[in-house]
Amino acid sequence: MKKILVLCIALLFMFISSSSHHMLMGADTPRIQIAILLDTSNSMDGLINQAKSRLWSIVNEMAMARKQNAVPRLEVALFEYGNDSLSAESNYVRRVTPLTSDLDAISQALFGLTTNGGSEYCGAVIQEAVDRLEWTNGKNDLQLIFIAGNEPFSQGPIDYRKSCKSAISRGITVNTIFCGDLQNGINTMWNDGALLADGSYSNIDQNRQLVHISAPQDKKILALGKELNETYIPFGTEGIKRKAMQKKQDEEAGAIHEEVAVQRSVAKSSSYYTNTGWDLVDAVDNGNAKLSEIPGEKLPANMRKMNVKERELYVQKMKKKRSVLQEKINTLNRERSEYIAAKNSEQSDENTLNNALLKVLREQARKKHFTFTK
Repeated sequence: MKKILVLCIALLFMFISSSSHHMLMGADTPRIQIAILLDTSNSMDGLINQAKSRLWSIVNEMAMARKQNAVPRLEVALFEYGNDSLSAESNYVRRVTPLTSDLDAISQALFGLTTNGGSEYCGAVIQEAVDRLEWTNGKNDLQLIFIAGNEPFSQGPIDYRKSCKSAISRGITVNTIFCGDLQNGINTMWNDGALLADGSYSNIDQNRQLVHISAPQDKKILALGKELNETYIPFGTEGIKRKAMQKKQDEEAGAIHEEVAVQRSVAKSSSYYTNTGWDLVDAVDNGNAKLSEIPGEKLPANMRKMNVKERELYVQKMKKKRSVLQEKINTLNRERSEYIAAKNSEQSDENTLNNALLKVLREQARKKHFTFTK
């Protein structure tokens, strides 16, 4: 009888643990959903360059967010507007990416943006973001729109007041970032748009040269980042393409500045950087793939002659190696952050897209009871 009681308690504990894990990682996982709406008319090259340069530092900031000790799921969408190469029928608006956790896809999309024209219709692009994205509408989730540009907010056939009210009625906060003088943005209704949707208004200098600070830890982080890439095991045709994309985005980041490449290496060491669609380590770990069911021809050449057990051991070896490398990178980054914090008292990204986004993100995340780890 005693043995039966012990067994029942053990089974109950396993059920509770399994249920808790499901709640943490499943549908109840808190989400941070961010739609970034960028003006890509002729005068906005500086804005696009700032977005490219600071994508990974923004991801790293969000990687510190927690809600009741749970790591939230980060999803980012990208829209462009005001580009004359887009159709007039679309109000010169294009959804570049849907809400996605695929950070390499966001990076690739940013680097693919070009400027041309144009006719900047803020009301139209906000309404598109509200209507065409898969917002969760969860009361505990953080759902934000950031729109940046430099023409009057009231332009176009869709009234921005209607769009902003539509957003907030669904729990989506609209934050406006005017590229230019603070008062000019207020006079052209950018502040009004934010007020209508419980958001924040700020202004930036889109042409300001960003401050890139090098740190003693950078070379080591970059070297570890290269080792980290070796732990990704592509499978299938998509895997080959996505592995190439990963390498390309590394190169794009490095071409801007070494510090941007460092930020990308750090981001790839966070829980937000997952690739279950093409990497065997992530796919097996998340239950998206079974090694016994993958044909040999879809595996890398070095795995094709392995039996299932050998493949499992190899994937586990790469998983362990990745975890060790990520911990080393994160440790170095904590040291790097202390160094950068001291340097930031001398230099600053004030009045740039990065600074405006991060300030508002933190403030509005805290309103939704998200906290930030150090």
